[in-house]
Amino acid sequence: MFSNLTTKLAMRKAGLSSDALNFSPKPSKPTKDNPAPTDGVGGSDGSGWPAWMSTKNLPLTAQAWLSPAPPPVPVAAGCPGPGDLAPLDRDRQLEFGGGRPVIVLFMRCVGCAFAQKSFLALRTLAAKKQGGGLRCVAVSHSSAAATRKWTDMLGGSWNVEVVVDEDRAIYAAWGLGVGNLWYMFNPTTQVQGWKEKGWLGIKVADAIQRTGEADRLTSAAARDGGSAGVKRTGTGLSTRRQGSRSGGARESEAENEADAAAAGPSTIMGNKWQQTGLFAVDGRGTVVWGTKALRADDTMDLDAAAAALGF
Repeated sequence: MFSNLTTKLAMRKAGLSSDALNFSPKPSKPTKDNPAPTDGVGGSDGSGWPAWMSTKNLPLTAQAWLSPAPPPVPVAAGCPGPGDLAPLDRDRQLEFGGGRPVIVLFMRCVGCAFAQKSFLALRTLAAKKQGGGLRCVAVSHSSAAATRKWTDMLGGSWNVEVVVDEDRAIYAAWGLGVGNLWYMFNPTTQVQGWKEKGWLGIKVADAIQRTGEADRLTSAAARDGGSAGVKRTGTGLSTRRQGSRSGGARESEAENEADAAAAGPSTIMGNKWQQTGLFAVDGRGTVVWGTKALRADDTMDLDAAAAALGF
């Protein structure tokens, strides 16, 4: 309407700018606190992606399928074999020797039917050998809250000691890294997946999200020792009772937890790509039998592990 040259000259004579009668909203100028997005769709972090597309907004069960952050220590070149000393993890959470043999099961993510199958078999073995001195340990890389919820759904851990290794440092020390596409999507695993009925991932995730207790339960487990038989390791928190701690120490642990949460996909439910393994360690701390799962559905031979220890 006011686009012709005569009108613009008249407005200038009247002391009006050429856009004085333009009532369309003006774009806000970038400031130090509100920088301009780089491409028109970027979020406040300048990443080029809208904030709603953050992986943190995905369901917990979906985040378990994303590539996990690397563990804080390098993955060992290989798993320990017969005759090797049992690896020592960074936090010394798995201790061996003292004359007591140990079977260590490194599990898949909680809610997985294959993890349930192997865990229940270990629990049954531990109950049978309760008086024989055999120690059975199940290592979970899901969060303490999810692991506790899952084991509760299965009726408890009984005589199995459950260790939570959320950042997968213990897995790495034993040579267990991340599997490839064939590890998950080979025909055998797919067929077995359809046959199994113990898929509880959605129930565990819903229970945590419904109550909004994922972070609170994790922190409470660190302060109070968690539920029976569950240790939390690898995230700056530990369920070992070490007397009362100062408020500053607790605040520091909360900050570490927040940093871990911002480092990538949520680790609450674990990760689908994590490799698993089963090992038998004698009373001197020497590995006498061990194997790494060939596929996601490979629950490994628990009877062979027990037989190697004389049970």
